[in-house]
This record gives sequence, C-alpha cells and structure tokens, in this order.
Amino acid sequence: MKIIMQLDELSCPSCLQKIEAGVGHLSGVNTTKVLFNASKVKVDFNESLIDQEKLIDTVTNLGYEVKEVKVK
Repeated sequence: MKIIMQLDELSCPSCLQKIEAGVGHLSGVNTTKVLFNASKVKVDFNESLIDQEKLIDTVTNLGYEVKEVKVK
C-alpha cells in the first residue's frame, strides 16, 4: 500500500534526511521518498505491519504538519 502526505512547506534539505530516516526505519515500511520541492512524502508500506495513522503520527512527531493524505 502507498500513502502520500502533503506537508507544510519544507524549508531545508536536512528536512528530507530527517523524514526519510525517521519514517524509513519503522517496521513495515518498504520505501520512503521525500519530494522536497513539492513538500510531499511518499511511503510504500505493508499494511499488515503498520497502519497509516502510525506513519502520519511519526511525521507529525518529527515536527511537520501533515495537511493532506492520499492512500493508494
């Protein structure tokens, strides 16, 4: 399953590394990609191991506001 989170504007390239490391280490996450210029985070995950709420909470706890979520 894939989730795309629209965030507040990302202000620096280190945001990309912070989010990819913070989300990427979670059990059940296959890949994490931050689209810096679009302020989006795309995560491919195994829904039997982790749910979308945990992913959203993780991004929020890293200090970013999730404005919109799309699940595919």
